[in-house]
Amino acid sequence: MAAAPTQIEAELYYLIARFLQSGPCNKSAQVLVQELEEHQLIPRRLDWEGKEHRRSFEDLVAANAHIPPDYLLKICERIGPLLDKEIPQSVPGVQTLLGVGRQSLLRDAKDCKSTLWNGSAFAALHRGRPPELPVNYVKPPNVVNITSARQLTGCSRFGHIFPSSAYQHIKMHKRILGHLSSVYCVAFDRSGRRIFTGSDDCLVKIWATDDGRLLATLRGHSAEISDMAVNYENTLIAAGSCDKVVRVWCLRTCAPVAVLQGHSASITSIQFCPSTKGTTRYLTSTGADGTICFWQWHVKTMKFRDRPVKFTERSRPGVQISCSSFSSGGMFITTGSTDHVIRIYYLGSEIPEKIAELESHTDKVVAVQFCNNGDSLRFVSGSRDGTARIWQYEQQEWKSIVLDMATKMSRNNLPSGEDKITKLKVTMVAWDRYDTTVITAVNNFLLKVWNSITGQLLHSLSGHDDEVFVLEAHPFDQRILLSAGHDGNIFIWDLDRGTKIRNYFNMIEGQGHGAVFDCKFSPDGNHFACTDSHGHLLVFGFGCSKYYEKIPDQMFFHTDYRPLIRDANNYVLDEQTQQAPHLMPPPFLVDVDGNPHPTKFQRLVPGRENCKDEQLIPQLGYVANGDGEVVEQVIGQQTNDQDESILDGIIRELQREQDLRLTNQGDLPNFPINRSYSVNSALRSPNMDISSPNIGLRRSGQIEGVRQMHNNAPRSQIATERDLMAWSRRVVVNELNNGVSRLQEECRIAKGDMEISLYTVEKKKKPSYTIQRNDYQPSCGRSLRRTQRKRQHTYQTRSNIDHNSQATCQNSGVQDDLESSSEEDETVGTSDASVEDPVIEWQSESSSSDSSSDYSDWTADAGINLQPPKRQTRQATRKICSSSEEENLKSPEERQKKPKQTRKKKGGLVSMAGEPNEEWFAPQWILDTIPRRSPFVPQMGDELIYFRQGHEAYVRAVRKSKIYSVNLQKQPWNKMDLREQEFVKIVGIKYEVGPPTLCCLKLAFLDPISGKMTGESFSIKYHDMPDVIDFLVLHQFYNEAKERNWQIGDRFRSIIDDAWWFGTVESQQPFQPEYPDSSFQCYSVHSILNICLFGTKK
Repeated sequence: MAAAPTQIEAELYYLIARFLQSGPCNKSAQVLVQELEEHQLIPRRLDWEGKEHRRSFEDLVAANAHIPPDYLLKICERIGPLLDKEIPQSVPGVQTLLGVGRQSLLRDAKDCKSTLWNGSAFAALHRGRPPELPVNYVKPPNVVNITSARQLTGCSRFGHIFPSSAYQHIKMHKRILGHLSSVYCVAFDRSGRRIFTGSDDCLVKIWATDDGRLLATLRGHSAEISDMAVNYENTLIAAGSCDKVVRVWCLRTCAPVAVLQGHSASITSIQFCPSTKGTTRYLTSTGADGTICFWQWHVKTMKFRDRPVKFTERSRPGVQISCSSFSSGGMFITTGSTDHVIRIYYLGSEIPEKIAELESHTDKVVAVQFCNNGDSLRFVSGSRDGTARIWQYEQQEWKSIVLDMATKMSRNNLPSGEDKITKLKVTMVAWDRYDTTVITAVNNFLLKVWNSITGQLLHSLSGHDDEVFVLEAHPFDQRILLSAGHDGNIFIWDLDRGTKIRNYFNMIEGQGHGAVFDCKFSPDGNHFACTDSHGHLLVFGFGCSKYYEKIPDQMFFHTDYRPLIRDANNYVLDEQTQQAPHLMPPPFLVDVDGNPHPTKFQRLVPGRENCKDEQLIPQLGYVANGDGEVVEQVIGQQTNDQDESILDGIIRELQREQDLRLTNQGDLPNFPINRSYSVNSALRSPNMDISSPNIGLRRSGQIEGVRQMHNNAPRSQIATERDLMAWSRRVVVNELNNGVSRLQEECRIAKGDMEISLYTVEKKKKPSYTIQRNDYQPSCGRSLRRTQRKRQHTYQTRSNIDHNSQATCQNSGVQDDLESSSEEDETVGTSDASVEDPVIEWQSESSSSDSSSDYSDWTADAGINLQPPKRQTRQATRKICSSSEEENLKSPEERQKKPKQTRKKKGGLVSMAGEPNEEWFAPQWILDTIPRRSPFVPQMGDELIYFRQGHEAYVRAVRKSKIYSVNLQKQPWNKMDLREQEFVKIVGIKYEVGPPTLCCLKLAFLDPISGKMTGESFSIKYHDMPDVIDFLVLHQFYNEAKERNWQIGDRFRSIIDDAWWFGTVESQQPFQPEYPDSSFQCYSVHSILNICLFGTKK
């Protein structure tokens, strides 16, 4: 007999036997159990007196019923992660029981100590590359060793020279209050020396990166700034706003370049296209009106075309394009919309064209991002359906890898926030700099890092306490990611290790924390800037902060919030000085209350660096206000020069022209903007007096603050002619160096050529028809190719009418009603690809002009057996014409549109907020894509059984609820002799837009024996109503029910409202005595449900 085993050994034998029994080695398990009993290796049982007794293996199993057969396996799976917390292994994530050394489960801290490398180890090359340090190397390598190795071999790893721990030295240089409202937009220029902020106070401000100075304020917008973009040549900045306008300024002089008005709702995103085609460039803007505009401009003259290439993408009312992203070469742009659709446009041909619509997401698409490199056509999309998708163009289709936000880490050290929120949504997506990983922000406050090739979840990063809407990758270090959220936290992450490097909390003294709305890295990676909900700009970076200590904490120009006047083209002038804002003399620097800063701060204003002290401090004076009271104000300092300044002459000239207009017209002035006004014209009447007093800056005794400073205009006599000329020639933002600009342009051209080549190659490959419902699946969307007919909706929309009219630009036989569209068309219909300027025509199969489909042609009276209308055999031409050319092609009669003719309905079409009322949306029973027996959705050619009793019940319910007006005299039973049930066929369909939206059917009688149409027909209108059963039943369902021959006592089950109902047939009797032969609701079931062969009713 063997020696008595220890308790642990006996339990291990038992667990091994149990594990063998649960697997394929049952014979081995039986032999092991026999040997355990033979050698008495089974733990003994103790009685109440402490005596030991032998027991069998079965007794031991019964006594340990709580131990499952795979208990040993679970123990082995838990050991590795628990050990990793104490002593990390050399290769993280690899779990094995057979490891050796630092991978062994028996390792201790002594085994895992790394031997420090000497200088020669760093100098060694492996296959021509420097060696890679172990993940758990004790400390970062010595800089001296790295530098020496680099001198010997000529190369080294960036991670060795600059370890991720170096980012711990980034600190906040300055928090500057520069706006009066939340700041949602921040951007760097291409050189990184300037920062731009766009705020809800309608202003765009330019700041110096190196010292935080406020350099300029760009005025003109009348609503919140929603997005900004700087062009790749570093010459222009464009800003989109909720005022539906895109404004473009010259960065060198801050002069307005263009005011682009092509949207009918707020601008949601704005992007400069990276591609270069000679001197032609594109600026794109997307809007809450469901449109995307491609604005063409000339890189030399910086002139924009007045009309854009425009696509209207409204699959239903209220659809918005929420986000957009260009590919790195600029040949593709993708957009995400609230209708769940991702659309992709191609810029490699003559004009932009839409090439695909991807409909895989089931909720709003809130973020899209193309990869950073042009070696593959890939982008990632994030949706509120709780998934993100990595898309790649292969074999003529966009295939996707699904990233499910419900996926959890396999290890046990899961973040505590995994299960906080049940309905997971993606809030933001990003790529790392080398496109090896994709990062998604989830509404449970976690960041998830995924392998971009396999879709595997690599890390789950926790730390935020609120939703994250900012993910910013480092410009060249693929390890580093910046995240910020509404909790006020700013994190710097190491993506390789999945660890937190540094955390900043935006705590504002006396106001709590400020939510961080946007963050951007500078191109050199040395700085990043953030903006918050309280109007602050936060500047972070390496190095010393002494230059930022020389600026005040609050910086505003006294002219920031002065009122503006606008001309017909939406260009602006300052209301008081009647000058373009960029030509006004240097302003004064004030705080948030409007108090002027001391002299040393006034010299921070560009143009005031060399002014004398007396020119920097406004003088006190007493003036009369509008109420006749004398108040203390600040009077602008006058110069000793007695000659009149150029600025005063310009103001007087404009005032004189205004007075003349008022005298001649007797009406309010409409100030024109003459941007060609010369300096010489200002000298024509230099001696005219200024009638209004000159009001200076606000003092601390006043309460209106900086926003109310429009009544406080300092005198402009301090600006001499020389000062004004120097000011007009100032350079706010420098252009890029010619060599740098040329190199970057060549790089973008190469990326664009690569994208065109990849697209062309994949387009020629044969498509792969793989099975859907797998992790790597082709999109269920439509690819829009020239050689393939695009699937169209079958109802008439404003877009279709526009397309039909544009397609007949050269055809004199255009119907007049195609030139106009009703209000209900605009509400129901949307555009699949309507283009305003160069028009791309997508084939439309709808030709009716009264918001009905092609199926609404009532031709059954001809006595033929109708089939669905045939598709047009003639391919639609792809006519490309600009809006101006389109106007020239139309005849004068066509240019005069007929007045809109609309049906008057109850309720307004548009709500107070400007969005369509919910009652005008298409009802769910029409939009439902899941096949259901109820409610009945008609199709052309369906053969039905029509129940008169059900139709009468529907009409009574409509009249009782007063849903819409019903004329009883026009009902079919009052116009012809109808039986209780009729055999009919659908020969016509059209829809009347609500509320409610009605389905109008034309039903032709069928002979019950031959199945042919008899030549008679009638029309009905209906919609799905609660508690009103269907009175139209497909003929095949009717026959199945008749063949079943239900008897009393039969048990059944049925689906009602997507739930199973069970019952027993109790009796059969006519529902109404006057229809004794009708099968409508003729069965009584268990006194719970009244059912018929074809409908159910509680």
